[in-house]
Amino acid sequence: MTESTAPQSEHRTVLLRGGDVHSPADPFATAMVVERGHVAWVGSEGAADAFASGVDEVIDLEGALVTPAFTDAHVHTTSTGLALTGLDLAGARTLAEALGLVRAYTAAHPTDRVVLGHGWDATRWPEQRPPSRAELDAAAGGRPLYLPRIDVHSAVVTTALLDLVPGVTALAGYRPDAPLTGAAHHAVRSAAHGAISPQQRAEAQRAALDHAASLGIGTLHECGGPDISDEEDFTALLKLAAGRLGPRVFGYWAEQVADEKDALRIRELGAIGAAGDLFVDGSLGSHTACLHEPYADGPAGGRGAAHLDTAQIAAHVTACTEAGLQAGFHAIGDAAVSAVVAGVRAASETLGLSRIRAARHRVEHAEMLTPETIAGFAELGLTASVQPAFDAAWGGEDGMYTQRLGADRARTLNPYAGLLRAGVPLAFGSDSPVTPLDPWGTVRAAAFHRTPEHRISVRAGFTAHTRGGWRAVGRDDAGTLVPGAPADYAVWRTEELVVQAPDDRVARWSTDPRSGTPGLPDLTPGGDLPVCLRTVIFGQTVYVRPNE
Repeated sequence: MTESTAPQSEHRTVLLRGGDVHSPADPFATAMVVERGHVAWVGSEGAADAFASGVDEVIDLEGALVTPAFTDAHVHTTSTGLALTGLDLAGARTLAEALGLVRAYTAAHPTDRVVLGHGWDATRWPEQRPPSRAELDAAAGGRPLYLPRIDVHSAVVTTALLDLVPGVTALAGYRPDAPLTGAAHHAVRSAAHGAISPQQRAEAQRAALDHAASLGIGTLHECGGPDISDEEDFTALLKLAAGRLGPRVFGYWAEQVADEKDALRIRELGAIGAAGDLFVDGSLGSHTACLHEPYADGPAGGRGAAHLDTAQIAAHVTACTEAGLQAGFHAIGDAAVSAVVAGVRAASETLGLSRIRAARHRVEHAEMLTPETIAGFAELGLTASVQPAFDAAWGGEDGMYTQRLGADRARTLNPYAGLLRAGVPLAFGSDSPVTPLDPWGTVRAAAFHRTPEHRISVRAGFTAHTRGGWRAVGRDDAGTLVPGAPADYAVWRTEELVVQAPDDRVARWSTDPRSGTPGLPDLTPGGDLPVCLRTVIFGQTVYVRPNE
């Protein structure tokens, strides 16, 4: 592709031609005109000649694919940046290897006030256990160290970090030599993140935003909250993103709302909703997701933890709806999801179903669904903000879900096909750094779900990762390349495009052009994913792949 060498900081009228443009306005489009930050025209190569002399720039796509930019509907931006620039244990194959990475990183960063890491998952190690406190104390040389599990719902820490948190041993979730959960985990996380300097935080945020742009992601939904980060981190991110070329950020602040005063404070933070990770429960990996029946591998009778009940959920939804604010919850276990549906339904009985549906409240993760709760989502107009990479990482007969729940319950998780059949809106995300920013990998994970009956088409997955994220923030005019839409797009080097037949729900492919459906890359597992060549947000280039 003939391309500029640097991002552009002003709006230009640009003609892109000689490629494939993914647009419902013209399924055979090979050219597009962008003007004043919006798509002005899409059409055929021959018709593009009429625009060539009246534009500021002509880009020869050289056969590349142009699609709407992706929206990642669930991200923790600062933590993502810290994982990109800091101690990342996601690739550790054994406990010993993880401890070796800790030793090497702490030795190379002697001035860090607190050593921060991420990504360990003991279910993937032959030892099948997390590091002990004594092992961490030795590996970190006695320094404060915070290492959250990959799901970020529990953490192992060193004695030196515990010493910075007075009273932590009396908090719920503290265990002398096991991962911390609940209030104890929140306390040590707050202390660890409080040691990050403003400069270190800004560098991490820039790293995450730049990485997202390099992957064709144009918009992120930041899921912040008092139990996740802090207000300074949240407001600094929104300010940083608004003041630079790069992905736009919509912020959600996960704090309960009781009245208009609470809603006003959340708006003053810059949040568009009191949603995101407002915890109804925890996670399956940490045995803290709230279940109707006990875990298969946990303590006898253990069913996880419930942080909000039906009445609290109803009160939050009612207050948010009356204030014109989007509400939402983190809910993974079946008992937690049932509580959300019951609570939102109770709010609808107070305010009326039409007001609840119009507010587009959302549920993050929503992994353990039943036919009844799926029907509840559809009835109440709830958006399912979901992460297909979770199934790719932990699904299947030998995966963590099966360890925690047993094979029968594990096979019910993440039923994307059932959600779509019921008419439930889907918005795809990563929950980065829990799983990496990887939009095409996310679409592939949904299309090739480890449980075949839950698979959806590539086209449906792509829509959930583009238009779905925009609809989740109340915008129906974005996430697609049609005249008048915001010019948020990415240019991709890819292999042959395929058209999935409209009535195909799993993985049979059709290249019949009579379907009238724009082509998408073949995402068959094992093949190469598309490579981002350029990312443009509101008509301004924010990423160009370096010449290879």
